[in-house]
Amino acid sequence: MKTPGRIRISELLKSTETGSEFVVKGWVRTKRASKHIAFIALNDGSTIHNIQLVVDVPNFDGEILKQITTGASIRAVGVLTESTGSGQPVELQVKNIEVYGTADAQTYPLQKKEHTFEFLREIAHLRPRTNTFGAVLRIRHAMAFAIHKYFNDNGFYYLHTPIITASDAEGAGAMFQVTTLELDQLPKTKNNVIDYGQDFFGKRTSLTVSGQLEGELGAMALSQIYTFGPTFRAENSNTPRHLAEFWMIEPEMAFYEITENMDLAEDFIKYLVKYALDNCADDLAFLNKKDPELVARLAGVVDTAFVRLDYTEGVEILEKSGVRFEYPVSWGADLQAEHERYLVEKHFGKPVILTNYPKEIKAFYMKQNSDGKTVRAMDVLFPAIGEIIGGSQREENFDTLNARINELKIPVKDLWWYLETRKFGSAPHSGFGLGFERLLLFVTGMTNIRDVIPFPRTPKNADF
Repeated sequence: MKTPGRIRISELLKSTETGSEFVVKGWVRTKRASKHIAFIALNDGSTIHNIQLVVDVPNFDGEILKQITTGASIRAVGVLTESTGSGQPVELQVKNIEVYGTADAQTYPLQKKEHTFEFLREIAHLRPRTNTFGAVLRIRHAMAFAIHKYFNDNGFYYLHTPIITASDAEGAGAMFQVTTLELDQLPKTKNNVIDYGQDFFGKRTSLTVSGQLEGELGAMALSQIYTFGPTFRAENSNTPRHLAEFWMIEPEMAFYEITENMDLAEDFIKYLVKYALDNCADDLAFLNKKDPELVARLAGVVDTAFVRLDYTEGVEILEKSGVRFEYPVSWGADLQAEHERYLVEKHFGKPVILTNYPKEIKAFYMKQNSDGKTVRAMDVLFPAIGEIIGGSQREENFDTLNARINELKIPVKDLWWYLETRKFGSAPHSGFGLGFERLLLFVTGMTNIRDVIPFPRTPKNADF
């Protein structure tokens, strides 16, 4: 649908209707002026590229021209002509300009210079106007659309799982508590503990760390579902890989065993990367200037069969590598990003799906193997990122699952509904989780997860 009285700059740059009059609206990126002519670079967010507005200064209102500075919002009417300069095929010979909003040249934070990402996080309300963050946000949109398209086209149903929950899907995670109790007048029981029976839900509740458990319930009725929504973790972690609020994609599939789960994960991630290459070419070309290996890295994922590697074999490779890792490697240890990236980038030179992890380092719901020591877990490991997808075949046997829950001392009262699905028509099923921002780190080549979400939430930071 076209906006009345306006053409988007992305469309105008493709137009062949030279000689026709068009209306554009956007924000001024730069202005260069002499006594005779002014060139204004205008951007409306629809593309990484600007449209050049050409102004005949002697025949133009000088007071209006003074108001047109970097950051100003304007409406321009002009005739489309072939560009005499390099860099774009067309430009607009301006007949009239209306200034919607001015931007003081002395105080506008986004001047024509290179800004650090640290500085831009401090002005997250303005950073989408930069080339880099405009590109990142357009790619973020494209990836979100591609996720829904992939699952819809493959017979999955989008399930909305709760954001407020009384259970911790991971079995041991730091969660944000949700309460309506007055914090300075907390009700107490006779044993002097907080009486959550007086809280809004009558029990202790938190923001969810995952929609997986509820997703499994949907899969037990609809066969194939996926969730895509915000999740929250209250870990006091200030690394470039962690956020307190982030988005997760979690498909759950009835009648899938671990091999089918791996096949789906590989096909899914390749689809998303190819979609980015096919539909975000201009933005990726811009980001590739900052990371010259970006596009080649993306193409390498699409064109390569992922390695399927047993955890035990992976540990042996790491132990024999001769590399002195920061974190020692031994069987039973949870692999760190440096280990995962060594396997992907140095040893195999391609993405790896690591399987059959020790059960002691994985969640309670994972299907146990017959060896009694490992579970049918799988992690998809990517270059530059490490783990990008984590999943497993889920334990469908009631007795085995119940025993594991008791072994880990997880309160059964909060998971009775989850266990009941193993009583009534239980079936083999599998699923995985893809952290949306982890995906975006890979696709954009950005190095800090705070820079692929519009308004990052991290310890001591909930601005904007």
